[in-house]
Amino acid sequence: MQHQKHLFDLSENVIYLNGAYMSPQLKSITTVGLKSVTRKAKPNEILPEDFFNQVEILKQRFATLIDAPDYRNTVSIPSVSYGIANVANNIPITKGDEIILVDEQFPSNVYIWKEVAEKKGATITVIKPPKSFENRAVLWNQEILEAITPKTAVVSMCNVHWADGTLFDLKAIREKTRSVNAMLVIDGTQSIGAMPFSIKELQPDALVCGGYKWMLGPYSTGMAYYSDAFNNGTPIEHSWMNRHNSQDFSGLTQYEERYQEKAARYGVGEASNFVLTPMLIQAIEQLIEWTPAAIQAYCKNISIDAVKKLRALGCFIEDDNYRAHHLIGVYFPDHLDVKQLKARLKKENIIVSFRGNAMRVSPNVYNSEADFERLVAQFQ
Repeated sequence: MQHQKHLFDLSENVIYLNGAYMSPQLKSITTVGLKSVTRKAKPNEILPEDFFNQVEILKQRFATLIDAPDYRNTVSIPSVSYGIANVANNIPITKGDEIILVDEQFPSNVYIWKEVAEKKGATITVIKPPKSFENRAVLWNQEILEAITPKTAVVSMCNVHWADGTLFDLKAIREKTRSVNAMLVIDGTQSIGAMPFSIKELQPDALVCGGYKWMLGPYSTGMAYYSDAFNNGTPIEHSWMNRHNSQDFSGLTQYEERYQEKAARYGVGEASNFVLTPMLIQAIEQLIEWTPAAIQAYCKNISIDAVKKLRALGCFIEDDNYRAHHLIGVYFPDHLDVKQLKARLKKENIIVSFRGNAMRVSPNVYNSEADFERLVAQFQ
């Protein structure tokens, strides 16, 4: 993998280390988007089959990206909250059951579970990280595993923590949830596209992803994978497209009780989105060409020296084996003036995020080792 900034619409004077906030846009995706916008000017050229064929292609490409055996288990969604709501409303939770969450997850993977717990008389257990930095990720993972008991109905969590990149051992967590008949729901928004992920290997019950971050797509797009456990569920939205035989426009008033097969029942209304769908297809096709494994390796290579230097300056960054390389949480030593650091970063047009007590640095293939050198220079 080589430096790819020339393929993105990024200003030369900006060092953008903020992909976890929102990805910049590939020039190829901008081209597809502009072409798609003008298509609406000639509605006579948009045929009934066009409402479905691009959606099918999108599902196929996403299935390839996440190594899913059957693309029919995937579906396009407008947001993570939408995708998680479909999951939460179809998991059999009863009074006394337990829902396990990870501390300070993104709100889209929290609010719906609070509502479900209140309605069903279930409890929510939030697993907090250790207060000490020593063996932080190892101990945090251990506490998650120990918290999973026969009372657990579902564990809903991320692959890497959205605030600091802590890597969770989903394989071990999947094994523990399976041993107690609990479901595993993953928010992959901060990992899918930048890290390898295999549905075949992990076999989660659901995977939900926003499309505008590491999948490089436009805002208001996303994708979900729902295992066969959800094949007979009830969607939160009753779109005409989700019903059996909806491709036959002449028979739409022959109202169908049956749904489209597998995950298609959970699709958002107007999923055809003639502008955003082709853009997300283009983005995922580029990711498949690059491969998430190569992207992860690239981010590691360009950041490895900077990580060493920041640690030497007294910053805490999680052990390399227990964190992502595309999303790096930097915790500051007590003597560092964070306000001055933010001012220097702003002056140098170095774009990062601050989440909780950490500075979140999230590179991608449009960054270089020189970008990290500029970042480290602001600490000295």
